[in-house]
Amino acid sequence: MADQLLIHDDIKLYSTSDKFYFEPTINPTEVLVIDRVTGEAVVKDINAVKIPIPANAYKPVCGFLGSIKLISGLYLVVAKYRILVGKVNGQDIYQLAGTDVIPYSRSTTHLTNKQIEDNNTYERMLKLALETPGIYFSYGYDLTHTMQRLHSVPPDFHKMSLASRADSRFLWNGHLLKDYSHQQFARFALPIIQGFVAVNRVTVNGHQLSWALVSRRSVERAGTRLFTRGIDAQGNVANFVETEQIIERGGEKSSFVQTRGSIPLYWSQFPNLKYKPAMALSPEDHVAAYTRHMRDQLQKYGNQVLLNLIDQHGKEEALERGYRAAVAAAALPSVRYEPFDFHAECRGMRYDRLAVLMDRVAHEQTEFGYFLSRGGTVLLRQSGVFRTNCVDCLDRTNVVQSMLARRQLGAVLRLLAVTAADDHHPHLDALFNSVWADHADMISTQYSGTGALKTDFTRTGKRTRLGLLKDGINSLTRYYKNNFSDGFRQDALDLFLGKYVIVEGEGNTALCPLRRPRDWKYLTLPSVLLVAVSMFCASAALPSRGSTELLLYLLFWGAAVGATLSFIFRHGKEFVDWPRLDSALAASRAPPPPSL
Repeated sequence: MADQLLIHDDIKLYSTSDKFYFEPTINPTEVLVIDRVTGEAVVKDINAVKIPIPANAYKPVCGFLGSIKLISGLYLVVAKYRILVGKVNGQDIYQLAGTDVIPYSRSTTHLTNKQIEDNNTYERMLKLALETPGIYFSYGYDLTHTMQRLHSVPPDFHKMSLASRADSRFLWNGHLLKDYSHQQFARFALPIIQGFVAVNRVTVNGHQLSWALVSRRSVERAGTRLFTRGIDAQGNVANFVETEQIIERGGEKSSFVQTRGSIPLYWSQFPNLKYKPAMALSPEDHVAAYTRHMRDQLQKYGNQVLLNLIDQHGKEEALERGYRAAVAAAALPSVRYEPFDFHAECRGMRYDRLAVLMDRVAHEQTEFGYFLSRGGTVLLRQSGVFRTNCVDCLDRTNVVQSMLARRQLGAVLRLLAVTAADDHHPHLDALFNSVWADHADMISTQYSGTGALKTDFTRTGKRTRLGLLKDGINSLTRYYKNNFSDGFRQDALDLFLGKYVIVEGEGNTALCPLRRPRDWKYLTLPSVLLVAVSMFCASAALPSRGSTELLLYLLFWGAAVGATLSFIFRHGKEFVDWPRLDSALAASRAPPPPSL
């Protein structure tokens, strides 16, 4: 169903000493005026506004994303650049390619030096959140909703602005737009999602089709890989993503929805410098939290098949047992648990074994079906979804989701009489594999900081040694980022999404959480390690007067390196880059042991 109320796309932004003016470029009838002193915003008739600067003294922008309060005051956030992805339901979809963050205040003389330093840190966090790849928007299509949801609403729904009717789970600038919910801002407030969108025009047996893949990441428990795991008290899970495959041919539209999300138990896996930190189940009411999450999923999506791909032995075994026990204890109708030990079943690169899982769930995929409409008339509705997870809900999850999507694509093309049962289309297969691999990389980058693992299988249908090498590089990069840079990235998300709100006078009359002191070991031990490694290498490389003297030097500095490394790894949590804005996460950092 086409959206009637289009958001202004190309806009002229005029900035004066006391106001911002947003004037649409094409056939302007209204102007958004924001007072830089009071923060008050109002939309006025263009004839009632006189902009007191030359007509050509404007900055071209392509969207108003909202405003956010930092220490120095409010900041304006606008979209500067965009990349056209394609059309869905006749409306253009864009990827955000550049933003501008503009302070309302023209100076920082009202701040102390420390406040200026903290404000600059918050600015870097805000820009980091906006620079995360995979932010999308449309001026006329509601990207936060599936096609089935858009066809299950009252007529008045489509008269609302895109921002006010958006699914709050997937509205990534909801915090920035909280003061712009009034109908007067309907054509200025531009909602954005984070996730993945790809749109491709394909020809199959002479039929012109549009094939799109849209993934929406939830804001409810958004975070980074090791700092955000499991479930919260409200039933929200980490890395929850709704993925929709859309096929369009003329007036015919099909949609198939899947979900992924962290195992819905209270568990954590905080970084501590170890390659694979231990997973810990918290002593809380897992069944109640699982039940809350599942009831919400049943209400939103219908029947559930829970595909759990984690190991059933070893380090992941406790999680699998806990999940299985919660499912059994809750005994919710219309929920089926389907465990599949991905690593054990596919050991030795035997990914053909995934056919066993596909066979197990084939009848339910047929039963759940998919959404199909023709000329605005709904012919079929999807009655359930597959909720897939592994530990990260990235690599193994993406492989299985792509296989379910491939089966549905074949089914709908046969229903539309585009293909026959035995047709083979190498071009479509290659495109499908490439898009799903790109999708895996994007979702993985947003959560873990690197591209996905196992994408060689998604791209080619088989595991390769080159793919294993790439996985190794990505794994090492993940290790570094998860331990030494994800605290800042978690803070950036918490600030952008409004999980942490800056208070008046922060850094002066109110405590600033950025100023939490580091323990003495944080700088001292790495410095000692650097000196010890340098001296060890120098002793080994530089000529010595005697072999005994050289051996003593090597033994001494080698022992210093070993002792320092041992101490650092024993106190690993204290050397990790921890988030500072989330008090609960900050408290999870182990307190330093008493000094001897």
